[in-house]
Amino acid sequence: MSKITVYGIKNCDTMKKAFVWLDKHKVDYVFHDYKKEGADMATLKTAVKKFGWEDVLNRKGMSWRKLPDKVKTGMTEKRALEEAEKNPSLIRRPMIVKGASITFGFDEEAYKKAFGKKGR
Repeated sequence: MSKITVYGIKNCDTMKKAFVWLDKHKVDYVFHDYKKEGADMATLKTAVKKFGWEDVLNRKGMSWRKLPDKVKTGMTEKRALEEAEKNPSLIRRPMIVKGASITFGFDEEAYKKAFGKKGR
């Protein structure tokens, strides 16, 4: 099985849901804490190329709302990567990488498919 890395911030409510589900279903993973380790730029670039910056950055969160309007309206892929590197709280959480697969957020059904877990 491919190594699974969970990227995010420990205190985030969505992260907490993901951790509970992963632990309950005994999914072996490594946690990459943005607050301690910063953004993993290679993985972030891959995610942006695959999904576009619009789906990688959390544009509903407080970190996005705190950005100056000039930055938000002039956002480009390059700028999104720069902003995410400076402030990883902008990145949707959790970002879960398993081999070449990248998923965002917490969705129990998607987790069951991705991690091959059945039932409760």
